[in-house]
Amino acid sequence: MNPTLLEILPLAHKGYCCSQILVLLALAAQGRENPELVRAAMGLCHGMGGTGGACGIMTGGCLALGLYTGKGRDEETPFEQGDALVSDFVDWFSQRAQDDYGATTCAAILSDGKPDPTRCGGLMADAWNTMLELLVAYGLDPSAGRE
Repeated sequence: MNPTLLEILPLAHKGYCCSQILVLLALAAQGRENPELVRAAMGLCHGMGGTGGACGIMTGGCLALGLYTGKGRDEETPFEQGDALVSDFVDWFSQRAQDDYGATTCAAILSDGKPDPTRCGGLMADAWNTMLELLVAYGLDPSAGRE
């Protein structure tokens, strides 16, 4: 079985949605916890508030990448190539979801309107691995947060 899926499935069984899981994976990679951020990521669950809109894997992935690239304090500056990195992730996800499901929405990806371990789990594992590859390609260490 995919080792990334082995990290994802226990989180899903604990009741976290796709967007929350990607944030949890990013925080864990950095050795950090941030329950407020994980809680906030719930707003992206199941296509943004359960509407079936933009998939939480895509939106949660963008949120998690922002942990590495974004501005969080007045004295910080965002990572110069942050927009390009996130855009590369969105392009990858869009192509993958379009090829496999015809669109990037939860409604298109979910076969019966409910999260599916095979569809969502596999796509999320691939998304996390792509995120890690992109971070490294852009010269960022996935284990290092912005402080």
